[in-house]
Amino acid sequence: MKAEELFSIPQNFPFRSFFPRDSPPWTWIGQIKKAFCSLDFAPNVLDSDLFPAGVVIEGPVYLDPSAILYPNVVIQGPAYIGPKTEIRPGAIIRSNVIVGEGCVLGNSSEFKNCLLLDGVQAPHFNYVGDSVLGNGAHLGAGVICSNLRLDHAKVPVMLPSGFVDSKMKKLGALVGDGAEVGCNSVLNPGTILGKRSLVYPSMAFGGFLENDSIAAYKQEVRIVKRR
Repeated sequence: MKAEELFSIPQNFPFRSFFPRDSPPWTWIGQIKKAFCSLDFAPNVLDSDLFPAGVVIEGPVYLDPSAILYPNVVIQGPAYIGPKTEIRPGAIIRSNVIVGEGCVLGNSSEFKNCLLLDGVQAPHFNYVGDSVLGNGAHLGAGVICSNLRLDHAKVPVMLPSGFVDSKMKKLGALVGDGAEVGCNSVLNPGTILGKRSLVYPSMAFGGFLENDSIAAYKQEVRIVKRR
């Protein structure tokens, strides 16, 4: 499987050369740290007096001047925050995070070693670790991208052709462009969601979901008459 089957890299997106279209998409996770070690990353000088109350920024960070920070945000570098991105109260960015243009990183949400392309929405109580979220991807409130197996074994990736060894101990979700995940769902380690796919709320979903597909419970409806 190639990354271009899930993601389109915008022309003006930083570090484009570190995320080859023809590579397996899970290999992009390991490229994030490499991008920050390159000359392409240039942190800017930030005036803490201009930040809202409780904002903490540590380490090398590039914060676009048009980005919006709310109170009590924590950003631990290295991190890149793109134009017109909004980071809401209580969000924490825990190193090696690249965020594109026009994203929303929500209240009480945590982001670690992840790549968010343009227009990503993760607005409420989310965890995104060792993951890639494609352009316009949306996580409902409480969605968790789980990145570590209970037995701490390396994470296999399920493709239509069968399982592939990712050779990674920590691998979260690969959420394709325009995909939607319903509230309080958990994406198991190594989950792949195709472009414009949908996962219903309150599901524990793992494996592979094709483009334009829906993952939903088969529910039995019971009608009980009132006495």
